[in-house]
Amino acid sequence: MNVNKTTAFFSNFILFSITFFLSLPYLIVASSSVNAVFAFGDSTLDAGNNNHISTIFRADHSPYGKDFPNQVPTGRFCNGKLSTDFMVSSLGLKDQLPAYLDPNLTDNDLLTGVSFASAGIGLDDITTNLANAISMSRQLDYFDQAVTGIKKLVGEEKGQSMVENAIFVISAGTNDMLDNFYELPTRKLQYSLSGYQDFLLQALESATQRLYNAGGRRFIFVGLPPIGCLPVQVTIGSVLRSQQMFQRVCVEQQNTDSIAYNKKLQALSTRLETNELKGAKVAYLDVYDLMMDMIKNPATYGYEQTLEGCCGMGVVEMGPLCNAIDQTCPDASKYMFWDAVHPTQATYWVISQVAKQTVFPHLLG
Repeated sequence: MNVNKTTAFFSNFILFSITFFLSLPYLIVASSSVNAVFAFGDSTLDAGNNNHISTIFRADHSPYGKDFPNQVPTGRFCNGKLSTDFMVSSLGLKDQLPAYLDPNLTDNDLLTGVSFASAGIGLDDITTNLANAISMSRQLDYFDQAVTGIKKLVGEEKGQSMVENAIFVISAGTNDMLDNFYELPTRKLQYSLSGYQDFLLQALESATQRLYNAGGRRFIFVGLPPIGCLPVQVTIGSVLRSQQMFQRVCVEQQNTDSIAYNKKLQALSTRLETNELKGAKVAYLDVYDLMMDMIKNPATYGYEQTLEGCCGMGVVEMGPLCNAIDQTCPDASKYMFWDAVHPTQATYWVISQVAKQTVFPHLLG
């Protein structure tokens, strides 16, 4: 499914989507047909798996979790909840999507979905190795392990049915571009931009095929954000010798690259659904256009700042650099980004609402 919404759509959507009448119908439809949500990918979906591995890419410390229930730093790279937390809530499954490696994970947690995502990973294993995080292939191994556990709890036939009725969310690729093409051009020595994008998408296709073989039938591919507008990239761009030097503006070439990748991702989602994965539904979730609309029309979303994070000075702080000694903005809901890379809870909420209105109907139709 190709979802390519205009600026006008996003602006109008936010003005009216908060109402009860928009949310109720999808809650009823979804909760009756979706058993679980399983998430794979990077820090945008990591609910705390990295807390339990040896890596510096962790968010299990203040001020992360500042606006989470009980102000707990769960390991989410956010001040509060992620988009997948809001998704499972809107589907009537539970309040949050927990990390698979959480030692307090319950049987009900497993049956209604978990996140296998790991901050710092990419579709490229070189990216993952740099972060010493949980690779996509290892995340898929964990999923196989989880399915075995589900079938032990409810039986083989019902367990398989639950997998088939689950939604699979995959979000990865940003770290690959940041770590292996822009900042540390490891892959730039081997691939053209287009060639590297194809390499990443082939890895995504392989991961999706493996989930399909395990019974998965409903997939959401999250597109790349406008990478050139991430606060850390804006900061780097402002100190490099270019026309943008000393200016806090988006790096347009990186945004152009994100657009090119997303077009290929949309084409992949269509091809997989139409030709490759019989009986599956594959939806592309467009976060690029949404986030660009936030940047161009901040007041529509209640934002006062869109190119700096809430944590610290908001220009480079993330992970270990965003910590308890840093000041944070008084109200994170007025910021698009929580740290120099990751969105705020407010942004994730909007993303979840767009998913509910654009991709859920396709997956559940």
